[in-house]
Amino acid sequence: MDERGLRGLIDRVKAGDLSRRGFVQRLAAVGLTAPMATQLLAFSGVAMAQSAPVYKPTKRGGGGLLKVLWWQGPTLLNPHFAVGTKDRDGSRLFYEPLAAWDRDGNLRPKLAASIPSREDGTLAADGKSVIWKIKQGVKWHDGKPFTADDVVFTWAYSSDPATATVTSGSYKDVVVEKIDDFTVVVKFKQPTPFWADTFVGWMGCIIPKHLFGDYVGAKSRDAPTNLKPVGTGPYKFKDFKPGDLVTGEINLDYHVPNRPHFDAVEMKGGGDAVSAARAVLQTGEFHFAWNMQVEDEILVRMEKGGKGKVVITPGGGIEHLQLNNTDPWTEVDGERSSLKTKHPILSDPVVRQAIALLIDKKSIQDHIYGRIGIATANYINNPERFRSKNTTFEFNVDKANALLDKAGWVRGADGIRAKDGKRLKFVYQTSINQPRQKTQAIIKQAAQKAGIEMDLKSVTSSVFFSSDVANPDTYTKFYADLQEYSNGMEAPDPETFLRQFCSWEVATKDNKWQGRNVTRWQNKEYDDTHKAAQVELDPVKRAAMLIKCNELVVNNQVTIPLVMRPSAVAMNNRLVAEISGWDNNTSDLANWFLDG
Repeated sequence: MDERGLRGLIDRVKAGDLSRRGFVQRLAAVGLTAPMATQLLAFSGVAMAQSAPVYKPTKRGGGGLLKVLWWQGPTLLNPHFAVGTKDRDGSRLFYEPLAAWDRDGNLRPKLAASIPSREDGTLAADGKSVIWKIKQGVKWHDGKPFTADDVVFTWAYSSDPATATVTSGSYKDVVVEKIDDFTVVVKFKQPTPFWADTFVGWMGCIIPKHLFGDYVGAKSRDAPTNLKPVGTGPYKFKDFKPGDLVTGEINLDYHVPNRPHFDAVEMKGGGDAVSAARAVLQTGEFHFAWNMQVEDEILVRMEKGGKGKVVITPGGGIEHLQLNNTDPWTEVDGERSSLKTKHPILSDPVVRQAIALLIDKKSIQDHIYGRIGIATANYINNPERFRSKNTTFEFNVDKANALLDKAGWVRGADGIRAKDGKRLKFVYQTSINQPRQKTQAIIKQAAQKAGIEMDLKSVTSSVFFSSDVANPDTYTKFYADLQEYSNGMEAPDPETFLRQFCSWEVATKDNKWQGRNVTRWQNKEYDDTHKAAQVELDPVKRAAMLIKCNELVVNNQVTIPLVMRPSAVAMNNRLVAEISGWDNNTSDLANWFLDG
């Protein structure tokens, strides 16, 4: 079936002329798996009606030990310093925000008593403020009461530049004030259409003032609670071995009745994605495993073991290739990839365009990812209203060669091109897992045909995604020419996700490489467009601005999207758990239970 025929079927589903089941059956007839057909519908904006699981346990505890596996183990347990998913998910065992996102993109209260709205007057019509009413009777794990003072403190902590949190972007441009012990108001400097950022999702986790109060600013990294969390969540901290094991025990004072079901939780780290999949799908040793970045053919084979299943949830995940805008090989004032430099080769837009033409995304999809990775031209793919219809991708070695020929990049005796004494040779790094190494090989092979040499560097995941500021091989340092990994939106709105390309978000030595802009790209048009979107209350105009941001990133090859990646996790057949593509894997942990 060609693209036109596929689009026609999707349009029929949207119009109500074809059922979802009929769509899946049509694609199954041409060899597409049912999960992948369903995923195509979801990414095309067709609502997939799913109700939240019904919580069956009638008492707190009694479920035994919950064993979960993250093949990249957490390295710290402060959500505001979490540079990778594993740290965010690990922190969320213990900490909670005011509200979280469910899998359908709706807000659910956690530490909030309710979700702000126009109807009750807590959401201002001019978009300049929002009032949060806080749940009463909540206790920190050490027995201290949770109040509005903790919420205001979390804002002050993360908005302080010297604290150098990765969540600062959600706090630095607002003012938070206490109205009473259980009410706060968030005030915006300007109309703010996406008000559900501060205190929402993993970036919104509230930390206790009485334990972090002496560790604001320059002393933030010295807080003992960075490694021994005291939160309000369903499990209380028991032990932590960074990169290896996090354990927690049931919180008998948890603020939701009959929760949690499990008596304890054990988050194991390390290993690789394949062994993690096997531990759930084949051996049944674990109840849950995160991030099934495994070739789909292998997953399908493992699922036949009958112990578990792969659960796929639409979201904003994207596997992508980043191009460094600075020089990773020159040190300035003790810093490589410094803003005071520019990349000696990748600053040539023709080279960037040629690299984009040398990526066979279709092969990466078909032969590696299958249902858990769909080739795309866009960095933003979901929700549908934010996806650009103007972008395309093409795999064309001949066109790449022609571009480089015309730009004066001449092949040498060894076949590698050079210009003005500079050879087209790059270091391309990523973390170690089989799909990424196979992707590297596919791209390297095509690059060779165009006279580009690529040295492949594979870094252990625990090192690549480490929060250690002394580690030279982290993705935030970006001491390479090209690098590949996956990240995703933490909300069903791309504004905060796209903040990572704003000039003021650059990762530098001064901010301990905590800035989210790791490509170091700076572009006034992008900055101005993003700023305009932040205050545009008209949803159609705002969506157009955010689409333009995506197009600027893609068309300038700041990053080259490879495949859009839904959340894909492995779950025991008895485990009932709702996974959101817009929040932490562990965001709804209090409601997990074993059935049957």
